[in-house]
Amino acid sequence: MSSIFARKALLQKGWADNVRLQLDGGRISSITANTTAESSDFVAGIIIPGLCNAHSHAFQRALAGRTEERSAAGQDNFWTWRERMYALAGRLNADLLAAIARQAYSEMLESGYTSVAEFHYLHSEPGGNQHDDMMFNALYAAAHDSGIRMTYVPVLYERSGFDQHELAGHQKLFANDVESFLAHHGRVLERASETLNVAIGAHSLRAVCKESLVEIARTADARNLPMHLHIAEQQREVDQSMAAYGRRPVHWLLENFNVGDNWCLVHATHMDADETASLAQSSAVVCLCPSTEANLGDGLFPLHDFLGAGGKMAIGSDSHVSINPFEELRWLEYGQRLVMQSRNVVSMQQAHVGQELFSRALDGGAQISTRETAGIHSGAVADVVALHDDDPMLVGHDMASLLDALVFSGYRLPIERVMVHGKWRVIDGQHVGQADIRAGFADALRKIGEAR
Repeated sequence: MSSIFARKALLQKGWADNVRLQLDGGRISSITANTTAESSDFVAGIIIPGLCNAHSHAFQRALAGRTEERSAAGQDNFWTWRERMYALAGRLNADLLAAIARQAYSEMLESGYTSVAEFHYLHSEPGGNQHDDMMFNALYAAAHDSGIRMTYVPVLYERSGFDQHELAGHQKLFANDVESFLAHHGRVLERASETLNVAIGAHSLRAVCKESLVEIARTADARNLPMHLHIAEQQREVDQSMAAYGRRPVHWLLENFNVGDNWCLVHATHMDADETASLAQSSAVVCLCPSTEANLGDGLFPLHDFLGAGGKMAIGSDSHVSINPFEELRWLEYGQRLVMQSRNVVSMQQAHVGQELFSRALDGGAQISTRETAGIHSGAVADVVALHDDDPMLVGHDMASLLDALVFSGYRLPIERVMVHGKWRVIDGQHVGQADIRAGFADALRKIGEAR
């Protein structure tokens, strides 16, 4: 048993002073506020709960900063970026994936994420066998070594598009049929533990047929698992859905499936007003990834209208051009300010925007990953972030504005330590395995470069 004393702590019920947490077996066994520190306590300035990175493609960390050169045609978009991503996937084996994922996961921990939902469709190595689970094993090893709590989301990818049934080129690395996919899901589900959760997913409406999506959704419901899906990220997808189904993607999904609180729809950028209101009323979570969505030129999600209609949200770093939950939250608000020419747009339930964004992301991330009640409370997993209360970013702020400072001050985060499942994984702002992880990542990038 260990213990933490914090001069301020953001508990499930709100901020409290002089809080002592007792930890046992990776969980918080008791909480006492308005108390004093004991000699055995680790003493922190401020404690907040860690956030879930609700949408990650870990292998794409190796692509960050490498697609920003204008092409000769000068017509760069999501689809041209995708070809670069496919080329990277075609050079990865399990060892390289593990090294890249360890780097991504360690950076997540250093920035205040304590868990990650890994949306995984790269099921085989080039020339490999998708039935050997090697790529999953690589992600599992990376999560274990870094110490992050992982929700593994195996994803079915079976066709190139609504009217293209054959996978081409590097897409073949993603290929699976429903039977093989569900067999893989069953195998990894047996390995679930306190720090490894298992969800299920489909890549997108364009990449999975209706019959297969029915099977996956049925499995999610039968096993009470989160169900993840990319949807309406690009206008081209909307146009193709209209041509194939006669409906916009979100409209078609809501019309054909019982979308509820175990569903996570990623991006959902291009919705009309009816789709926005209906999705908000479904209790599903939309995972927004503003740094990636901006990098790819996706468009802006109708956040103000969605939240105003009762919608739920989570955040993710997706392609990992940025790994910083507070930057993701900041750009969620800034995008709305630019569109609406107004300020403090997302403060619908609370006066302070930072507090509301953080709370919404905390709850939504928990809903579509662990399915546990979010936040710091008795019985919760011991996943916490310790902040320096004497850092210039936070000095002079009270409990009401501390999260505003974290979200909107926009410089180096004042993170002292990060704990996952009762173990310190970040100390003095650095991951405990940083040196070896960085060396492994550098070696992986060198080998990828040599494979071109």
